Amino acid sequence: MERESFKSRLGFILVSAGCAIGIGNVWRFPYVAGENGGGLFVLFYLIFLVLMGIPVLTMELAVGRASRKSAVLGYKKLEKPKSKWHIHGWFCMLGCYLLMMYYTTVSGWMTSYFYKFATGTFESGMTSEQVSGVFSQLQSNPIEMVIWMAIITILGFLVCSRGIQKGIEKVSKVMMIALLVLILALAVNSILLSGAGEGLKFYLVPDFEKVSEIGIGNIVSAAMNQSFFTLSLGIAAMEIFGSYMSKDNTLPGESVKICALDTFVAIMAGLIIFPACFSYGVEPDQGPALIFITLPNVFVNMAGGRIWGTLFFLFMTFACFSTIIAVFENIISFCIDMFGISRKKSVVINAVIILIASLPCVFGFNIWSGFELFGQNVLGMEDFLVSNILLPVGSLIYLLFCVTKFGWGFDNYLTECNTGKGMKFSRFLKPYFQFVLPVLVLIVLVHDRLIADHFRVPVRGAAVEKRNDVLLLNHAQAPLSDSARG
Repeated sequence: MERESFKSRLGFILVSAGCAIGIGNVWRFPYVAGENGGGLFVLFYLIFLVLMGIPVLTMELAVGRASRKSAVLGYKKLEKPKSKWHIHGWFCMLGCYLLMMYYTTVSGWMTSYFYKFATGTFESGMTSEQVSGVFSQLQSNPIEMVIWMAIITILGFLVCSRGIQKGIEKVSKVMMIALLVLILALAVNSILLSGAGEGLKFYLVPDFEKVSEIGIGNIVSAAMNQSFFTLSLGIAAMEIFGSYMSKDNTLPGESVKICALDTFVAIMAGLIIFPACFSYGVEPDQGPALIFITLPNVFVNMAGGRIWGTLFFLFMTFACFSTIIAVFENIISFCIDMFGISRKKSVVINAVIILIASLPCVFGFNIWSGFELFGQNVLGMEDFLVSNILLPVGSLIYLLFCVTKFGWGFDNYLTECNTGKGMKFSRFLKPYFQFVLPVLVLIVLVHDRLIADHFRVPVRGAAVEKRNDVLLLNHAQAPLSDSARG
């Protein structure tokens, strides 16, 4: 059967960018930028996005486009006889399943808050205790959490059941355009608030006193870390869309556009959050405290706050949903390729698997709230495996597969990469790709492990760590911070 392809170049870019754009664009990037020298961090982030993010993204796309297959079979088609690179494909799919086992729950929270703002659960003049109580009640109610998780999961599989052109591409075009319009409207509203200037200064103006305090090395490391993880590479989430690409355009050019959209959303998110928080005198904490407590506190005290809160959580729902349908498509396509089943059958089977497999994460906040393994709750364990092992190690494997003679090889990768019209990589980059880039990735992996505890903040008895699309909620006995209470 001939493999389906994207109907348009715009469709591919929007779908791929939607996969990269996730929750972390909103709640981690702005906070880390503000805490690491503002504009100087953003500058370093952009530099490392070019040096690391774009090259590794082209590699995952290249494997997909050259093979026209999903993870395991993609490796098998390109690898040398008797080599075992395809084993990594199975770990990619494990990562996709694990990611969806908790990402659907978090996405359900976003959808729930969109509904709550739209229907008036959040009222003007609510106290900070009442606002935080809404989140506490949601987490303590397993039935409500299951309902919202199931809604977002079923909708995701329904979109994927329609295929690439009629389902994913069609929906993603509308959703991503709406997302961009929403984020622009929200940013303009925040910037026009009284006192917004202090928030913009904190976010964008280089703070050399803070740079001196933190250390330029730490800022560079933080920027390197953020630029690498922002695209969620390493579990074949991008490879699958590469397999649907035409060869009309080069991969470097397409990767730049994907990264540009991802970065635009991340930077604009800061323009929403910091001016609003500073205008209302609340600390812009990261993680769930920011999204589900701090910002709702701002919205309920803002003129037209119900409308702005509804639009914000609609934007967040779109950001989550774009990632969900991208990862679902990877899972569905994998089963079609590996087992020769129809798309309809793959959708039904995987929908049942994800719905059941997501229940432990839901129950980890209520029925199983006392359960811990190595100091982590259910979501924490699932996320640790994805974010600390499968994503970073997977990215390194894709890199080595594309640049070493033991894998696909640099020449084959470069030929595929430069096929089509647009920006091309020079052959003179070979030493950088083979020797420098792997070292940079290893530095990121080591740095990521060393700072794992640095980005954890207390919220309703949970500690939080967030990269791009990877959320960590570790069970801890810590009270809600005063700043988060508003």
